[in-house]
Amino acid sequence: MRPPAALMVAAAILLMLAGVDATVETTCKAAADEDVHVNYVFCVSELSKHYQSSDADTWGLAKIAANMGVNNAYGAIHDIERLLAKPGMDAKTKVTLGQCQGLYDNMKFTFAGAYDEINGRNYAAGKEEAAKAVSLAHQCDDAFVKVAVPSPLKQRSLYSVQTAIVCTAITNLIR
Repeated sequence: MRPPAALMVAAAILLMLAGVDATVETTCKAAADEDVHVNYVFCVSELSKHYQSSDADTWGLAKIAANMGVNNAYGAIHDIERLLAKPGMDAKTKVTLGQCQGLYDNMKFTFAGAYDEINGRNYAAGKEEAAKAVSLAHQCDDAFVKVAVPSPLKQRSLYSVQTAIVCTAITNLIR
């Protein structure tokens, strides 16, 4: 016994609206179209690296983006630990790295919070958490500027900011 055609059409429309047919490329394109701050190449490149991205809908891709932020924050903390272990570092760089270590420690929790909120379908709170991560990255950058030392964490900071932007933009696509 086949379901009525109208029911099949309605189910197909619901699946499309839910983002089930989303791909990394189409989602990143839509995100970049909605937010000029989204770097499409970054979005596709980084989301595609995740083993679950090919099967993820828009909701899943937003969570993957938040998880990328958590992983980057952990990476920054490990970079800082490695840098602090090097002998001969000047005092102001050491102190600034220590400040950034605390900021990136907080950042891992803000991205984890974004993941949890998006997972719980509390999208506004998830986007607020992602915005906090941007602020934390800027605080680290500013700490190095203040002591007139080039930041060894610049790439981590750029990655954090773009990840938060991508996470927010994709979350905005969830209907």
